[in-house]
Amino acid sequence: MGTRLMDQILRGKFDEGIFNSYEEKIRWDLVNTIIEDYQRLLETSSSEELEKRGKLTKKVLKDMASIGLFGLNIPETYGGRGLNLQEYLTVVAEMAKIDLSISLVSLAHLSIGIKGILLFGSREQKERYLPKAASGDLIFSYALTEPKHGSDARHIETRVELAPDGQYYILNGKKTYITNANYAGAFTVFAQMDPDRPGFMGAFIVETGWEGVSIEKDMPKMGLKASSTAAVTFENVKVPKENLIGDPGDGYKIALAILSYGRLGLAAASFGLMRQSLKDMIKRARSRVQFGRNIIDFELVQEMIVKAKVYAAVTRAMTFFTSYILEKDPGASVAVETSHCKLFGTTRAWDVLYNALQIHGGAGYLSTLPFEKRMRDFRVATIFEGTTEIHSIYPPLWILRQWKKDLSKESLVEKAKNIGSLLAIHDKWESWGEELEFQRAQRVCNKLVTSARMLLTFAMLRYGDRVSEQEFFLRRITSLSLYAFGLIALGAVLKYKKRQRTLREEDLAILEYFTEEARLIQKSTSSILPSPIEKAHARVMEAISTGESRDEV
Repeated sequence: MGTRLMDQILRGKFDEGIFNSYEEKIRWDLVNTIIEDYQRLLETSSSEELEKRGKLTKKVLKDMASIGLFGLNIPETYGGRGLNLQEYLTVVAEMAKIDLSISLVSLAHLSIGIKGILLFGSREQKERYLPKAASGDLIFSYALTEPKHGSDARHIETRVELAPDGQYYILNGKKTYITNANYAGAFTVFAQMDPDRPGFMGAFIVETGWEGVSIEKDMPKMGLKASSTAAVTFENVKVPKENLIGDPGDGYKIALAILSYGRLGLAAASFGLMRQSLKDMIKRARSRVQFGRNIIDFELVQEMIVKAKVYAAVTRAMTFFTSYILEKDPGASVAVETSHCKLFGTTRAWDVLYNALQIHGGAGYLSTLPFEKRMRDFRVATIFEGTTEIHSIYPPLWILRQWKKDLSKESLVEKAKNIGSLLAIHDKWESWGEELEFQRAQRVCNKLVTSARMLLTFAMLRYGDRVSEQEFFLRRITSLSLYAFGLIALGAVLKYKKRQRTLREEDLAILEYFTEEARLIQKSTSSILPSPIEKAHARVMEAISTGESRDEV
């Protein structure tokens, strides 16, 4: 297992090499060409018409293929554009600004559809499928979610069993909410391989034209209407043995690795839309006059604009810093980091989209402006790749599993020593910089890490295996870890800008703002005891559960 940044930081071991060496490698000429091609494509294919139609035409799909949108992150060896991860995420952010519904077809294909083959596929699988995927001749989809199982992927019910002759697997099951289902020529399908071992799964390349594959009609949706979302049934589908990605039992690991990349894509779309919303808000606030003043002079309007600026910058920093870790160490375990990117990016982007509409007042409510469509299209981002609620508790659960696993290998003396080490105060990080903003950010980050480590240690000792039931407690730990990671990522990006001599006063102001927000989070979420509102919640819920609530349902 490679780098586990936040896990190590919360143990008091900060890899300052990653922090200090962060850099960005983006071929802007290539990225800008792709975006310009996408903009021209939408000039000839009306988003409004495609929204009404509820699907992309064959011409649009062909045009998307012709400008390489289905091969952005596929190596040039296989006919793709060969974008590195930072370049790809930059394109995702820019495409999301323009139209998320149309771009989702290629982005779902790339971020999750073919990612299993790119990361874990054999040479033969890559040679067979990636050229067709890059050209758009074979659009891919990712089939994990089922009617009864979403975030609980370990217990999916789709099954495979090896045929008597050992040459192919027999696949049975049903998947639902599958993006790209009716555009796809192939799926990456996840299925259980041993009924007695939940989570012993396989990842399989399954072509849609095979006998036994049935795709239902597209589901009517709130947004993303030009994309395809449908249920898929597999009935005694014969899957060639060579279409298993990786080894038997690797499926769960592969699914989680792919989802990490999907989360980064969602975070990139989030900061792209926040940046576009920021431009729209500033333009409107400078031109709209109320009570004899431009509304940009009002502090409550300014607050919405400032948050858009700060949250976009922080989300981009978190996303790009995580992508840098992956580029540097492809074996890095970034489950916690991508979870933080997804949670922070999608929730803050939703708030910013709301505020953008709000600043436009009554005009913002009209469907002739882009705000209602953006909100409808983006709303599912808080559900995709794990809901907001799952990501609010997932990071500490993941970290505690690692700690438990490591401690199980040690003697009682070593366990006591390591638990004592977790309780100790660690404050030996190299200085982030001489600027006051860097120094304050570092101090607050240390406090966040110390508080999170104390709560994690308490959870391990007090709750043990029952910790998953303490969701409010886990959410507090996530908040501490998330803001610590946000400060680290933003600090790394700004140190890079300083080395490049591009650091601006605005950057330091953003760091100061986010540091102050992080400080408030640290003060309000560091207690091991339930908060007053959590106690009140318990009373109200008890009344509801016992039938004392008098509200008619």
